[in-house]
Amino acid sequence: MKKLLLSLLFVPLSAIAQEDTLTVLMHQLEDIEVSVARVQQTTLSTAIVKNDELNRDNTGQNLPYLLTTTPGLQVTSDDGLGIGYTYFRVRGTDHTRINMTVNEVPLNDQESQTVFWVNMTDMSSSISQVDVQRGVGTSTSGSAFGASLNMQTNMLDSVSRLAIAFNGGMYNTFREMVNAHASISNRWMMNARFTKVNSDGFLYRTGSDLYSFYGDIGWYGKKTHVILRAFGGGEKTGMGWEGVSYDVAYGRNGADRRYNPAGEYTMPDSQGNDSTVYYPNQTDNYSQQHAQLAINHRFTTRWSLTATFHYTHGGGFYEQYKKKKYSYWGLPDSGKSYGMYQKWLENHFAGFLISGKYISEPVDVQFGAAANNYLGHHWGQLEYLQTPSALPLPVHYEYYRNRANKIDANAYAKANWRVFRRTQEQLALYADLQYRFVRYSMYGINDETMTELPLSRDFHFFNPKAGLTYQNHGHTLSASFAIANRDPSRSNYTENLAYDAATKTYLGTMPKAETLYDYELGYQYAHPRFNVGLNLYFMDYDNQLVLTGEYNDVGKYLTTNVKDSYRMGAELTAAVKITDWFRWEGNLVISRNKIQNYKQYIELIDEYWEPTGDTIIYEAKETTIAFSPTITAMSLFTFDYAGFIGTIQTNVVGRQFLDNTQDVAAMLRAYTVTNVNLQYNLPMKKWINDRRGVPEVKLLCQLNNIFNAKYASNGGAEAKRLPDGSRSAWYFAQAGINVHAGFVVQW
Repeated sequence: MKKLLLSLLFVPLSAIAQEDTLTVLMHQLEDIEVSVARVQQTTLSTAIVKNDELNRDNTGQNLPYLLTTTPGLQVTSDDGLGIGYTYFRVRGTDHTRINMTVNEVPLNDQESQTVFWVNMTDMSSSISQVDVQRGVGTSTSGSAFGASLNMQTNMLDSVSRLAIAFNGGMYNTFREMVNAHASISNRWMMNARFTKVNSDGFLYRTGSDLYSFYGDIGWYGKKTHVILRAFGGGEKTGMGWEGVSYDVAYGRNGADRRYNPAGEYTMPDSQGNDSTVYYPNQTDNYSQQHAQLAINHRFTTRWSLTATFHYTHGGGFYEQYKKKKYSYWGLPDSGKSYGMYQKWLENHFAGFLISGKYISEPVDVQFGAAANNYLGHHWGQLEYLQTPSALPLPVHYEYYRNRANKIDANAYAKANWRVFRRTQEQLALYADLQYRFVRYSMYGINDETMTELPLSRDFHFFNPKAGLTYQNHGHTLSASFAIANRDPSRSNYTENLAYDAATKTYLGTMPKAETLYDYELGYQYAHPRFNVGLNLYFMDYDNQLVLTGEYNDVGKYLTTNVKDSYRMGAELTAAVKITDWFRWEGNLVISRNKIQNYKQYIELIDEYWEPTGDTIIYEAKETTIAFSPTITAMSLFTFDYAGFIGTIQTNVVGRQFLDNTQDVAAMLRAYTVTNVNLQYNLPMKKWINDRRGVPEVKLLCQLNNIFNAKYASNGGAEAKRLPDGSRSAWYFAQAGINVHAGFVVQW
């Protein structure tokens, strides 16, 4: 069976059969892994998650859900299951401020500055490891502002293999995956994967139809390695952007927690009575493809150089049927009407990065540079109006179009100097300097204000970092200081600015770049049976863009600059190997997240939600930053005995405010979620005498939220107030108990 399957992949197994060939190949692979590793400081706030651990609970959920053992990391999703649109925060910092790369190549969308995991479902199956850095990470492409994730896809293995995985579960959730790795000779390797994921979603009409692929082929010479990679995917997901009331989200008074108002409207039935119906194609549709060409050359045992060229293309649209003011579509009529409209996006992102590395016993040095160019096209089409406009509309009426161009370039140098390295004792100093240039320009019609928005902004950032690490007989002490800067995203401009063509001035507040001063101090003691660590951090911000709690019609949260704010906390981690087959690990994060001298203008509205023309002011010398819990915690028990592996993971998230006014009427309740994962490797080789071609078979069962907690992990709130002081707040309900089971077969 093994020979038959691999022959279909044109993989000659005889090329790697001899022991001396294997030895040469494995020696080369060790060199490759050395060249890929970053030069960075060893700190308690850095964690490396390997492929096996990353995919332990993988039944189709997006990558952030597989990283929930990370201290201070919270996840949420639109569909309630983690299959559709998925978001995460680290230390209260949202995903738009987290630098994410694949093989050092930027993954964040250059305008929204986020990653849409729904476009690359099951990417974790092609990742060899994820480097998770809390706080300001080491210099690379882009800018790490609150945290960084670097994903490596180098599956280096001298043994060819083929794997097939399937799992199914509640809410018609299914995942099918085929993954192949081929070592063709001591020179060539290749990987290929295709995954299909479908789900109805926990919320009604939030179903996902997703696919993704990954492939690479690499040539590994004695000193030069060349790898060509291609990956991407596509999605069609039902919208779950609008949120629900408190009672619905938490299942109070018999409310259906799966209720989703997206696409909801009324129309007369056959009896002439109004009935509630839902627009059937309230969906988001998008695909994205990535290509990377990496070349690594080792000049000597100490000097190496890596160059990577990359290109990304993405495109798609979302479609809504919704009641809007005519002015929303740039029409002169007064009043409102239901309309079916589409918003389109197409983008191109290309660039290169180059880095050199010198590795020796006393010092490691890395220097590099990168340059990237992004072109984004945005346009909207009005397809139908329930109440026709007085202005005759052509078919596919285009009511706005704008374009954006972003140039992002950086250069850096960093070094790790081992001042002394004695037996069981080491002192190392780390320094990292980065210069980054950003030019962002936009022209065309702003789809938020329906006015022109000619914009061009240049930013020059200097991001220095320094630290030290002392190790002695299992004790590790680290300290670091870093400065990071971040430019505003597209929505920061479009949501906050309107352009007056007559006076050639901007109306509104021009968003400012953010600056972060990050102080970290950590201690860890590692023993063969246990380890314990404590990391203290103080993140001091200048002009932080904080979430206000409000968001636009596609669920994009609005922000505002605040002059002075900070996040400070203590991250406690611990692990103990109780027996050879039973261990426990956990973490606890206690934090304080505050804005100083905060002022917010609150508009008053009448019972018809129309402005009264009056405002009130909320002022506080110190207020809690929205979406920043004071406490998060994680506990993980792992059983590993005779082919059986079981885990019990519990995550705790404290209460969070939906805006910066500390209003309990706009708050996410604290919640606790416990998941259980069960796996069993069948003893196939014991059952079958002829072991040639016998596959490895693993059965798995994932039970999420086993105590059926009724909770919401995200939400929003209107800043407006009704005459009685009440306000509108909405929440995103997450699934109760849900069960998934399947198998993995590997040859």
